[in-house]
Amino acid sequence: MTSPPPRLPDAPRRIVVVGAGLAATQTVGALRERGFDGHLTVLGAEPVPPYDRPPLSKHLLDRPEPTLLSHELGVDVQSLADEVHLGRPATGLTVSPAGVEIEAGATIGADVAIIATGARARRVPGWEHALVLHTAADAAALRARLTPGARLAVIGAGWIGAEVAGVAAAAGVEVTVLEAASAPLSGALGAQVGALAAPWFAAGGVRLVTDARVTRVDEDAVHLADGERVAADVVLAAVGALPATAWLGDALPREPDGSLLVDEGYAVLGAPRRVRAVGDVARRRSHRHGWVPGGHWDGALRGPVDLAADLLTGLESQPTDPVPYVFSTQLGHDLTLFGLPEPGHDVVLRGDASSSEGWSALWFRPGSSTLAAVLTVDRPRDVGAARRLFAARDLPRLDRDLAGDVGVPLRNAALG
Repeated sequence: MTSPPPRLPDAPRRIVVVGAGLAATQTVGALRERGFDGHLTVLGAEPVPPYDRPPLSKHLLDRPEPTLLSHELGVDVQSLADEVHLGRPATGLTVSPAGVEIEAGATIGADVAIIATGARARRVPGWEHALVLHTAADAAALRARLTPGARLAVIGAGWIGAEVAGVAAAAGVEVTVLEAASAPLSGALGAQVGALAAPWFAAGGVRLVTDARVTRVDEDAVHLADGERVAADVVLAAVGALPATAWLGDALPREPDGSLLVDEGYAVLGAPRRVRAVGDVARRRSHRHGWVPGGHWDGALRGPVDLAADLLTGLESQPTDPVPYVFSTQLGHDLTLFGLPEPGHDVVLRGDASSSEGWSALWFRPGSSTLAAVLTVDRPRDVGAARRLFAARDLPRLDRDLAGDVGVPLRNAALG
């Protein structure tokens, strides 16, 4: 085992990690791996040990207990940190030249604060009767009401909405999905590619209503602008998540959505470098992709490695710059997204979306060979190739004709 690099002369001796999710857990592990032997405190808002969030929707009904990260990752925050306070949310931050102070029922002082409070489900005023799904407690409340024969209305056909719809329908729940856009997954993939997922809903026993503008949510129904009343025993609002940073107030400069801009070492821009942010709260600067929003699993998994390196020893090499990554299992299909699709990108389809052989979609910068994102659907052979394409420092360049030929391995379409 190699020794960790020597620490910076002004390396911190007391660190508070605010949050107890994936990014926080990985941060604790990375700090200890890098040789940090000072005092480490972890504050978690939920009264349960750190757990993985993706199974909350993907395995809503067949995994009633949280999937603990100590088992999944082998990183046990409660043994690595000196103090772990669960069920103790932070309520304020003060930054001074001498250090930081976190308010959490009592004042906790440290040299460095690492903000890893994750995200919160977006709630819409007037939809108080709708449930949301972001925490283990949310999952438990939803699970208890999804009995066979129950009527579930899901507002939003994004990643979470589609995953829950498929799981619930397979368990005998009557499911209607209401999507404000013209196609499912439009927010993440755009309408052109999102429309290719629309047939999955009917095939999975789910009624999909697009261009559905919700005007009111009652205990037993959702009302639409066209006058339709969708009867429901349970309503789930799955309309996105926002960075959980309201507790910071004006202590740090926040973007309109609440996110914190960070550099390659996850230092918060516009604040002293003793304040770091990682995971869903951070909008990080990437050489390859520009500004990358939070919400990407690989970012929370791998970002803490660069954070710990920069904080303790200084980055000796280029940061890892993890590719934005989303994996979803929905309505009988496996989806993997690498990169950042944007409106205006040119879309090249690889394979026939109506066949059972799987297909992929590729987003290119307009009029160029520069690849910005890849979505694979039931096509595992393209997953590894796509990940390797985005492993370099710069965005890959592909021959569009070869990339669109399903008979040509995706890696063989690379230029240079």
